[in-house]
Amino acid sequence: MTPDPANTFDFQRGTGGVLLIACGALGREIVELIEFNRWPHFDVQCLPAIWHNTPAKIPEAVREKIRAGKDKYDRIFVLYGDCGTGGLLDMVLAEEGGVERIGGPHCYSFFSGNALFEARADEDMTAFFLTDYLARHFDKLIWEGLGLAKHPELRDMYFGNYTKLVYFAQTDDTKLDIMAETAAARLGLTYERRKTGYGDLAAFMRDAQDHRPRNPVAST
Repeated sequence: MTPDPANTFDFQRGTGGVLLIACGALGREIVELIEFNRWPHFDVQCLPAIWHNTPAKIPEAVREKIRAGKDKYDRIFVLYGDCGTGGLLDMVLAEEGGVERIGGPHCYSFFSGNALFEARADEDMTAFFLTDYLARHFDKLIWEGLGLAKHPELRDMYFGNYTKLVYFAQTDDTKLDIMAETAAARLGLTYERRKTGYGDLAAFMRDAQDHRPRNPVAST
């Protein structure tokens, strides 16, 4: 599955005991984890990954998904970091009650592992990050999404304070490696690859499958 970054998508196993509300940028990895582990109780509803460019849309859209699912599911979990919402997403989860999200400020952190990401914060202060999804959709979400396709002169304004691009690789895929390295070159940054796998995402989903939250951020 390769969800379009501009669109929502739903994934249903049929039992529907637990709803995961997630960013579309995580869709492929979430479905791979569900299918590999044969977790039977998840339904997944994803919001557009391209909203990372307009994070103010995220909190209320998550609220709508929560309210639509409350009477249909035993539990609801949110697979978003704060993702640039400035704490507004956590406020929504607190207001809705009984809904928890994976810990971490963004997916780069929980793919890396939140503890490791925090420990390397100083080292990575001038790093721009990619995941498998962002490497795959670099043109759509970053090059075109930030207007660089029409105005390449904006590159230094957006990326002038970065020194390197760090690719957090969930998988070993030569094509994605090439895409990520090419993206670094286009942005004028040095390139570094780190194999993270699914990081804290897998552990959180494993506990959510059993209705046991891991490192919740908002709960009542």
